[in-house]
Amino acid sequence: MRRPILLLALLLLVAGCTSAPDRADTPDKPERPPGQLWQPRPGTPWQWQLSGRLDPTVDVPVYDIDGFDHDADTVADLHRRGRKVICYLSTGAWEEFRPDAGKFPEAVLGRGNGWKGERWLDIRRTDVLEPLMAARVDMCRDKGFDAVEPDNMDGYRNRTGFPLTAADQLRYNRLIARLAHERGLAVGLKNDLDQIPELVGDFDFAVNEQCAQYDECDTLSPFIEAGKAVFHVEYEVPTRGFCPEARRLGLSSMLKRYELGAWRRAC
Repeated sequence: MRRPILLLALLLLVAGCTSAPDRADTPDKPERPPGQLWQPRPGTPWQWQLSGRLDPTVDVPVYDIDGFDHDADTVADLHRRGRKVICYLSTGAWEEFRPDAGKFPEAVLGRGNGWKGERWLDIRRTDVLEPLMAARVDMCRDKGFDAVEPDNMDGYRNRTGFPLTAADQLRYNRLIARLAHERGLAVGLKNDLDQIPELVGDFDFAVNEQCAQYDECDTLSPFIEAGKAVFHVEYEVPTRGFCPEARRLGLSSMLKRYELGAWRRAC
């Protein structure tokens, strides 16, 4: 008399194991597990080129290039050469020369940030900016980039035309980090030195300009201590003036010109 009951139980068990999974457990675009995100190590050499014809022959493992100016074929070529490729984007300032510039309403555009055709963004308006920045990070992902370098991430320390606070900046920077991580991309914290203690856990590396010139390089140590690269450039200090300290701290340092062409002089 027990056999029919056992057979029925077995059939129900098999049916439960082979049924389709709940849609709530299988999102259309699953996040890549954090352990699979690229995380460059301290001291990793790099090249940063945002202007001029790209020179793909610099023998370094990391390239940082403009996300709008380069296509998927360029990224694939750098991958074939053994490079990881970072997608440069401006996430804290509007640029009139970008193809999506017309999608930014006037209400979120503030003062100029010192570069021609650029204005600070009202980062409090995440209702407007999140979908625009998500589309930009989608572009980086779709072109095959490994990471994102979001620029102008310290508006709260500048005269933007908006009453931005440190809390506003933390919230926005974490939003940008989340957008990258959700798409399987690593992300770097650009400058924003004062908030490194709060943000080092949210970002996979740092990008810094002129910490030696302003005697600020020690503030980047939390990234190094966390095993994360600090990609660092100077423009006005000769290599002899910053390379010894950069090597001591474990920074990935080089001298560049302000236009960020192909020329470089690494430590």
